Amino acid sequence: MRRPEGFDRPEQPPGTDSAAPGPAATPAGRGTKRPSRRSADTADTAAPSGRSRSREKTDATRTEPITIPKLPAEQPRLAPVSPLRAPGARQAAPVTEPITTLTVSVSAPAPASGASHERGSDAEPHVDGPAGQRAEPALTPTTARRKFRAARRARKRYEREEVRRFTWRARRRRTAWLVALGTVLALVGFVLVGAFSPLMALRTVEVVGTSRISADQVKAALGDQLGTPLPLVDFARIRADLGTFPLIQSYVTESRPPDTLVVRIVERTPVGTVVVPGGFNLVDAAGVVIQNGATRVPGYPVIDARAGVGSAGFQAATAVIAAVPEAVRQQLDTVTAATTDDVTLVLAGGARVVWGSAERSEYKAVVLAALIVSHPVGTVKEYDVSSPDSAVLR
Repeated sequence: MRRPEGFDRPEQPPGTDSAAPGPAATPAGRGTKRPSRRSADTADTAAPSGRSRSREKTDATRTEPITIPKLPAEQPRLAPVSPLRAPGARQAAPVTEPITTLTVSVSAPAPASGASHERGSDAEPHVDGPAGQRAEPALTPTTARRKFRAARRARKRYEREEVRRFTWRARRRRTAWLVALGTVLALVGFVLVGAFSPLMALRTVEVVGTSRISADQVKAALGDQLGTPLPLVDFARIRADLGTFPLIQSYVTESRPPDTLVVRIVERTPVGTVVVPGGFNLVDAAGVVIQNGATRVPGYPVIDARAGVGSAGFQAATAVIAAVPEAVRQQLDTVTAATTDDVTLVLAGGARVVWGSAERSEYKAVVLAALIVSHPVGTVKEYDVSSPDSAVLR
Protein backbone atom coordinates (compact mmCIF):
# COMPACT_ATOMS: atom_id res chain seq x y z
CA MET A 1 0.00 0.00 0.00
CA ARG A 2 1.49 3.31 -1.05
CA ARG A 3 1.53 6.43 1.14
CA PRO A 4 -0.33 9.47 0.11
CA GLU A 5 1.86 12.17 -1.34
CA GLY A 6 2.70 15.21 0.70
CA PHE A 7 2.92 13.48 4.07
CA ASP A 8 6.58 12.21 3.91
CA ARG A 9 8.40 12.74 7.15
CA PRO A 10 11.62 14.67 6.77
CA GLU A 11 14.80 12.59 6.95
CA GLN A 12 16.38 12.46 10.43
CA PRO A 13 20.08 12.33 11.01
CA PRO A 14 21.68 9.00 12.08
CA GLY A 15 21.57 8.20 15.78
CA THR A 16 18.38 10.05 16.31
CA ASP A 17 15.44 8.18 17.73
CA SER A 18 13.03 7.81 14.85
CA ALA A 19 10.25 6.54 16.99
CA ALA A 20 6.99 8.32 16.61
CA PRO A 21 6.16 10.66 19.38
CA GLY A 22 4.00 9.22 22.09
CA PRO A 23 0.79 10.48 23.38
CA ALA A 24 2.55 12.90 25.73
CA ALA A 25 4.37 14.64 22.85
CA THR A 26 1.36 14.84 20.61
CA PRO A 27 -0.92 17.71 21.40
CA ALA A 28 -4.35 16.58 22.25
CA GLY A 29 -7.12 18.12 20.36
CA ARG A 30 -9.86 17.68 17.95
CA GLY A 31 -8.68 16.14 14.70
CA THR A 32 -5.54 14.37 16.10
CA LYS A 33 -4.86 11.07 14.29
CA ARG A 34 -3.19 8.20 16.12
CA PRO A 35 -0.41 6.28 14.30
CA SER A 36 -1.16 2.65 13.43
CA ARG A 37 0.45 -0.33 15.19
CA ARG A 38 2.05 -1.49 12.05
CA SER A 39 3.77 1.82 11.55
CA ALA A 40 5.26 1.68 15.05
CA ASP A 41 6.70 -1.85 14.56
CA THR A 42 8.22 -0.90 11.29
CA ALA A 43 9.90 2.12 12.84
CA ASP A 44 11.44 0.00 15.68
CA THR A 45 13.02 -2.57 13.35
CA ALA A 46 14.50 -0.13 10.89
CA ALA A 47 18.03 -1.02 9.56
CA PRO A 48 20.85 1.47 10.11
CA SER A 49 22.06 1.34 6.53
CA GLY A 50 21.10 4.08 4.20
CA ARG A 51 19.75 1.80 1.51
CA SER A 52 17.52 -0.01 3.96
CA ARG A 53 16.28 3.27 5.31
CA SER A 54 15.52 4.46 1.85
CA ARG A 55 13.54 1.35 1.06
CA GLU A 56 11.75 1.61 4.36
CA LYS A 57 10.76 5.12 3.60
CA THR A 58 9.35 3.96 0.34
CA ASP A 59 7.40 1.00 1.74
CA ALA A 60 6.37 2.23 5.17
CA THR A 61 3.30 4.41 5.67
CA ARG A 62 3.60 7.20 8.25
CA THR A 63 1.25 10.09 8.90
CA GLU A 64 1.58 13.33 10.88
CA PRO A 65 -1.33 14.77 12.84
CA ILE A 66 -2.94 17.92 11.44
CA THR A 67 -4.02 20.39 14.09
CA ILE A 68 -6.94 22.69 13.19
CA PRO A 69 -6.85 25.90 15.24
CA LYS A 70 -10.02 26.59 17.17
CA LEU A 71 -11.66 29.92 16.34
CA PRO A 72 -12.70 32.20 19.21
CA ALA A 73 -16.30 31.62 20.17
CA GLU A 74 -16.97 35.33 20.65
CA GLN A 75 -16.15 36.18 17.03
CA PRO A 76 -17.97 33.74 14.76
CA ARG A 77 -17.30 34.00 11.08
CA LEU A 78 -19.74 33.79 8.26
CA ALA A 79 -19.55 30.83 5.97
CA PRO A 80 -18.58 31.55 2.39
CA VAL A 81 -21.59 32.27 0.29
CA SER A 82 -21.49 31.71 -3.41
CA PRO A 83 -23.59 34.40 -5.03
CA LEU A 84 -25.51 33.84 -8.20
CA ARG A 85 -23.41 34.80 -11.14
CA ALA A 86 -23.84 34.84 -14.84
CA PRO A 87 -21.97 32.48 -17.10
CA GLY A 88 -18.44 33.68 -17.67
CA ALA A 89 -18.47 36.14 -14.70
CA ARG A 90 -15.70 36.10 -12.15
CA GLN A 91 -16.45 34.63 -8.77
CA ALA A 92 -16.50 37.19 -5.93
CA ALA A 93 -14.44 36.66 -2.83
CA PRO A 94 -16.36 35.13 0.05
CA VAL A 95 -17.46 37.42 2.88
CA THR A 96 -15.67 36.42 6.05
CA GLU A 97 -16.05 39.63 8.18
CA PRO A 98 -16.66 38.96 11.85
CA ILE A 99 -20.05 39.85 13.34
CA THR A 100 -19.78 42.43 16.10
CA THR A 101 -22.27 41.88 18.84
CA LEU A 102 -23.65 45.01 20.56
CA THR A 103 -24.54 44.76 24.16
CA VAL A 104 -27.58 46.79 25.29
CA SER A 105 -27.35 47.84 28.89
CA VAL A 106 -29.94 49.88 30.73
CA SER A 107 -28.34 52.08 33.33
CA ALA A 108 -30.19 54.40 35.69
CA PRO A 109 -28.68 56.68 38.30
CA ALA A 110 -28.87 55.29 41.79
CA PRO A 111 -31.15 57.33 44.02
CA ALA A 112 -29.49 59.29 46.78
CA SER A 113 -29.70 57.96 50.31
CA GLY A 114 -32.82 59.10 52.06
CA ALA A 115 -34.47 60.31 48.82
CA SER A 116 -37.64 58.68 47.59
CA HIS A 117 -37.87 57.44 44.02
CA GLU A 118 -39.82 59.93 41.89
CA ARG A 119 -42.36 58.72 39.44
CA GLY A 120 -41.68 59.50 35.77
CA SER A 121 -37.85 59.71 36.10
CA ASP A 122 -36.01 61.01 33.04
CA ALA A 123 -33.39 58.26 33.16
CA GLU A 124 -32.89 56.88 29.66
CA PRO A 125 -31.24 53.63 28.57
CA HIS A 126 -28.03 53.88 26.58
CA VAL A 127 -26.46 51.58 24.03
CA ASP A 128 -22.77 50.79 24.56
CA GLY A 129 -20.85 50.78 21.34
CA PRO A 130 -17.67 48.86 20.49
CA ALA A 131 -14.61 49.25 22.70
CA GLY A 132 -16.73 50.56 25.59
CA GLN A 133 -17.67 53.81 23.85
CA ARG A 134 -20.93 55.46 24.97
CA ALA A 135 -23.39 55.79 22.08
CA GLU A 136 -26.62 57.78 21.62
CA PRO A 137 -29.40 57.11 24.17
CA ALA A 138 -31.93 54.54 23.17
CA LEU A 139 -35.20 55.86 21.73
CA THR A 140 -38.00 55.86 24.30
CA PRO A 141 -41.54 57.25 24.05
CA THR A 142 -40.56 60.34 26.08
CA THR A 143 -37.47 60.97 23.93
CA ALA A 144 -39.47 60.40 20.76
CA ARG A 145 -42.13 62.92 21.78
CA ARG A 146 -39.48 65.48 22.74
CA LYS A 147 -37.66 65.04 19.43
CA PHE A 148 -40.93 65.24 17.54
CA ARG A 149 -41.85 68.54 19.21
CA ALA A 150 -38.34 69.94 18.53
CA ALA A 151 -38.57 68.90 14.88
CA ARG A 152 -42.04 70.45 14.57
CA ARG A 153 -40.79 73.76 16.04
CA ALA A 154 -37.78 73.76 13.72
CA ARG A 155 -40.06 73.10 10.75
CA LYS A 156 -42.39 75.96 11.66
CA ARG A 157 -39.43 78.30 12.18
CA TYR A 158 -38.01 77.32 8.79
CA GLU A 159 -41.38 77.89 7.09
CA ARG A 160 -41.71 81.32 8.68
CA GLU A 161 -38.22 82.29 7.50
CA GLU A 162 -39.00 81.12 3.99
CA VAL A 163 -42.26 83.08 3.93
CA ARG A 164 -40.46 86.21 5.12
CA ARG A 165 -37.75 85.73 2.51
CA PHE A 166 -40.20 85.46 -0.38
CA THR A 167 -42.56 88.23 0.80
CA TRP A 168 -40.15 91.00 1.85
CA ARG A 169 -41.05 93.19 -1.14
CA ALA A 170 -44.76 92.99 -0.41
CA ARG A 171 -44.13 93.67 3.26
CA ARG A 172 -42.02 96.73 2.40
CA ARG A 173 -44.74 98.11 0.14
CA ARG A 174 -47.34 97.44 2.80
CA THR A 175 -45.22 99.23 5.39
CA ALA A 176 -44.80 102.26 3.12
CA TRP A 177 -48.55 102.43 2.52
CA LEU A 178 -49.27 102.12 6.21
CA VAL A 179 -46.81 104.90 7.06
CA ALA A 180 -48.31 107.20 4.42
CA LEU A 181 -51.83 106.44 5.58
CA GLY A 182 -50.87 107.03 9.19
CA THR A 183 -49.31 110.38 8.31
CA VAL A 184 -52.42 111.49 6.42
CA LEU A 185 -54.66 110.42 9.28
CA ALA A 186 -52.48 112.26 11.79
CA LEU A 187 -52.65 115.46 9.73
CA VAL A 188 -56.42 115.16 9.35
CA GLY A 189 -56.77 114.57 13.07
CA PHE A 190 -54.60 117.59 13.85
CA VAL A 191 -56.66 119.81 11.54
CA LEU A 192 -59.90 118.58 13.02
CA VAL A 193 -58.67 119.12 16.55
CA GLY A 194 -57.41 122.58 15.67
CA ALA A 195 -60.62 123.52 13.89
CA PHE A 196 -63.20 122.26 16.34
CA SER A 197 -61.41 121.88 19.64
CA PRO A 198 -62.24 124.54 22.27
CA LEU A 199 -58.58 124.57 23.21
CA MET A 200 -57.89 126.61 20.02
CA ALA A 201 -60.70 129.14 20.60
CA LEU A 202 -59.88 132.84 20.23
CA ARG A 203 -59.67 134.58 23.61
CA THR A 204 -57.29 137.54 23.11
CA VAL A 205 -57.05 140.27 20.42
CA GLU A 206 -53.90 142.43 20.34
CA VAL A 207 -53.86 145.72 18.36
CA VAL A 208 -50.45 147.14 17.36
CA GLY A 209 -49.49 150.38 15.50
CA THR A 210 -52.24 152.80 16.47
CA SER A 211 -51.60 156.44 17.46
CA ARG A 212 -54.62 158.42 16.27
CA ILE A 213 -56.99 155.46 16.61
CA SER A 214 -58.01 154.01 19.96
CA ALA A 215 -56.89 150.37 20.34
CA ASP A 216 -59.87 149.67 22.61
CA GLN A 217 -62.25 150.72 19.86
CA VAL A 218 -60.58 148.28 17.46
CA LYS A 219 -60.80 145.44 20.01
CA ALA A 220 -64.44 146.20 20.61
CA ALA A 221 -65.11 146.11 16.88
CA LEU A 222 -63.50 142.63 16.67
CA GLY A 223 -65.22 141.30 19.78
CA ASP A 224 -67.65 139.16 17.76
CA GLN A 225 -64.77 136.86 16.80
CA LEU A 226 -64.01 135.81 20.38
CA GLY A 227 -64.72 132.14 21.09
CA THR A 228 -64.13 131.09 17.49
CA PRO A 229 -61.30 128.58 16.84
CA LEU A 230 -58.32 130.28 15.21
CA PRO A 231 -58.54 128.27 11.94
CA LEU A 232 -62.20 129.29 11.62
CA VAL A 233 -61.83 133.04 12.20
CA ASP A 234 -63.83 135.02 9.62
CA PHE A 235 -61.27 137.40 8.08
CA ALA A 236 -63.83 138.89 5.72
CA ARG A 237 -65.80 140.00 8.76
CA ILE A 238 -62.63 141.47 10.29
CA ARG A 239 -62.02 143.47 7.10
CA ALA A 240 -65.52 144.89 7.21
CA ASP A 241 -65.17 145.82 10.87
CA LEU A 242 -61.84 147.60 10.36
CA GLY A 243 -63.23 149.42 7.29
CA THR A 244 -65.30 151.58 9.56
CA PHE A 245 -62.09 153.30 10.72
CA PRO A 246 -61.03 155.80 7.99
CA LEU A 247 -57.64 156.37 9.55
CA ILE A 248 -56.56 152.75 8.95
CA GLN A 249 -54.68 152.57 5.68
CA SER A 250 -53.80 148.85 5.89
CA TYR A 251 -53.61 146.04 8.45
CA VAL A 252 -52.10 142.58 8.89
CA THR A 253 -53.45 139.78 11.09
CA GLU A 254 -51.26 137.17 12.81
CA SER A 255 -52.52 134.06 14.61
CA ARG A 256 -50.64 132.97 17.71
CA PRO A 257 -51.87 129.59 18.91
CA PRO A 258 -53.55 128.60 20.95
CA ASP A 259 -55.87 131.57 21.55
CA THR A 260 -54.38 134.93 20.40
CA LEU A 261 -54.99 137.09 17.31
CA VAL A 262 -52.61 140.01 16.61
CA VAL A 263 -53.78 142.90 14.37
CA ARG A 264 -51.00 145.19 13.05
CA ILE A 265 -52.45 148.51 11.79
CA VAL A 266 -50.85 151.07 9.49
CA GLU A 267 -52.56 154.45 9.92
CA ARG A 268 -52.96 157.02 7.15
CA THR A 269 -50.31 159.73 6.95
CA PRO A 270 -51.62 163.29 6.47
CA VAL A 271 -49.92 165.40 3.80
CA GLY A 272 -51.86 168.68 3.85
CA THR A 273 -55.05 170.49 4.53
CA VAL A 274 -57.87 171.41 2.24
CA VAL A 275 -59.98 174.49 2.74
CA VAL A 276 -63.65 173.63 2.98
CA PRO A 277 -66.66 175.68 4.00
CA GLY A 278 -66.57 175.94 7.75
CA GLY A 279 -62.96 174.99 8.33
CA PHE A 280 -60.03 172.86 7.24
CA ASN A 281 -59.78 169.12 6.52
CA LEU A 282 -56.54 167.26 7.17
CA VAL A 283 -56.17 164.76 4.32
CA ASP A 284 -53.67 162.15 3.17
CA ALA A 285 -52.35 161.47 -0.33
CA ALA A 286 -55.60 159.69 -1.30
CA GLY A 287 -57.74 162.65 -0.17
CA VAL A 288 -59.18 160.78 2.83
CA VAL A 289 -60.10 163.16 5.63
CA ILE A 290 -58.11 162.32 8.70
CA GLN A 291 -59.16 165.23 10.84
CA ASN A 292 -61.35 168.28 10.38
CA GLY A 293 -61.58 171.47 12.35
CA ALA A 294 -62.29 175.15 12.25
CA THR A 295 -58.60 176.02 12.39
CA ARG A 296 -55.69 174.99 10.26
CA VAL A 297 -53.46 172.24 11.62
CA PRO A 298 -49.91 173.65 11.88
CA GLY A 299 -47.08 171.86 10.07
CA TYR A 300 -49.15 170.91 7.02
CA PRO A 301 -49.39 173.12 3.83
CA VAL A 302 -52.64 174.15 2.26
CA ILE A 303 -53.32 172.29 -0.99
CA ASP A 304 -55.06 174.43 -3.60
CA ALA A 305 -56.44 172.06 -6.23
CA ARG A 306 -58.97 173.82 -8.38
CA ALA A 307 -60.40 170.54 -9.69
CA GLY A 308 -60.96 169.28 -6.16
CA VAL A 309 -59.71 166.37 -4.11
CA GLY A 310 -58.92 163.31 -6.19
CA SER A 311 -58.11 165.28 -9.38
CA ALA A 312 -54.86 164.98 -11.34
CA GLY A 313 -53.64 168.34 -9.98
CA PHE A 314 -54.26 167.15 -6.40
CA GLN A 315 -52.34 163.89 -7.02
CA ALA A 316 -49.39 165.86 -8.50
CA ALA A 317 -49.35 168.26 -5.52
CA THR A 318 -49.33 165.42 -2.97
CA ALA A 319 -46.54 163.63 -4.89
CA VAL A 320 -44.36 166.79 -4.76
CA ILE A 321 -45.03 167.25 -1.01
CA ALA A 322 -43.95 163.65 -0.37
CA ALA A 323 -40.73 164.13 -2.42
CA VAL A 324 -39.32 167.32 -0.82
CA PRO A 325 -36.98 166.95 2.19
CA GLU A 326 -38.39 167.26 5.70
CA ALA A 327 -36.58 170.60 6.30
CA VAL A 328 -38.18 172.11 3.18
CA ARG A 329 -41.57 170.54 3.98
CA GLN A 330 -41.66 172.37 7.32
CA GLN A 331 -41.33 175.70 5.44
CA LEU A 332 -44.13 175.02 2.93
CA ASP A 333 -47.14 177.30 3.21
CA THR A 334 -49.18 176.63 0.06
CA VAL A 335 -49.07 174.16 -2.81
CA THR A 336 -50.97 175.13 -5.94
CA ALA A 337 -51.59 172.75 -8.82
CA ALA A 338 -54.11 173.63 -11.50
CA THR A 339 -52.77 170.82 -13.75
CA THR A 340 -50.08 168.16 -13.49
CA ASP A 341 -47.47 170.39 -15.19
CA ASP A 342 -47.78 173.67 -13.24
CA VAL A 343 -47.13 172.78 -9.60
CA THR A 344 -46.01 175.83 -7.62
CA LEU A 345 -44.79 175.97 -4.02
CA VAL A 346 -44.90 179.01 -1.74
CA LEU A 347 -42.49 179.04 1.22
CA ALA A 348 -43.24 180.61 4.59
CA GLY A 349 -40.92 183.60 3.87
CA GLY A 350 -42.87 184.46 0.72
CA ALA A 351 -40.45 182.95 -1.84
CA ARG A 352 -41.92 180.98 -4.71
CA VAL A 353 -40.68 177.67 -6.13
CA VAL A 354 -41.57 176.88 -9.73
CA TRP A 355 -41.68 173.08 -9.77
CA GLY A 356 -43.36 172.21 -13.04
CA SER A 357 -44.51 168.57 -13.41
CA ALA A 358 -44.13 165.80 -10.85
CA GLU A 359 -41.51 164.03 -12.97
CA ARG A 360 -37.97 163.77 -11.56
CA SER A 361 -39.30 165.10 -8.24
CA GLU A 362 -36.50 163.46 -6.21
CA TYR A 363 -33.78 165.14 -8.29
CA LYS A 364 -35.59 168.51 -8.16
CA ALA A 365 -35.84 168.20 -4.36
CA VAL A 366 -32.06 167.74 -4.07
CA VAL A 367 -31.40 170.77 -6.31
CA LEU A 368 -33.88 172.92 -4.33
CA ALA A 369 -32.28 172.01 -1.01
CA ALA A 370 -28.83 172.97 -2.35
CA LEU A 371 -30.15 176.32 -3.66
CA ILE A 372 -31.77 177.18 -0.32
CA VAL A 373 -28.50 176.45 1.47
CA SER A 374 -26.47 178.63 -0.90
CA HIS A 375 -29.18 181.31 -1.22
CA PRO A 376 -31.37 181.36 1.91
CA VAL A 377 -34.99 182.32 1.83
CA GLY A 378 -35.35 186.12 1.92
CA THR A 379 -32.40 186.77 -0.36
CA VAL A 380 -34.15 185.29 -3.39
CA LYS A 381 -37.75 185.75 -4.48
CA GLU A 382 -38.10 182.75 -6.75
CA TYR A 383 -36.41 179.31 -7.24
CA ASP A 384 -37.08 177.77 -10.64
CA VAL A 385 -36.28 174.02 -10.65
CA SER A 386 -38.65 173.01 -13.43
CA SER A 387 -35.48 172.17 -15.37
CA PRO A 388 -33.19 170.84 -12.61
CA ASP A 389 -30.08 170.70 -14.81
CA SER A 390 -30.28 174.51 -15.26
CA ALA A 391 -31.93 175.93 -12.15
CA VAL A 392 -32.70 179.67 -12.13
CA LEU A 393 -32.78 182.09 -9.25
CA ARG A 394 -34.77 185.32 -9.50
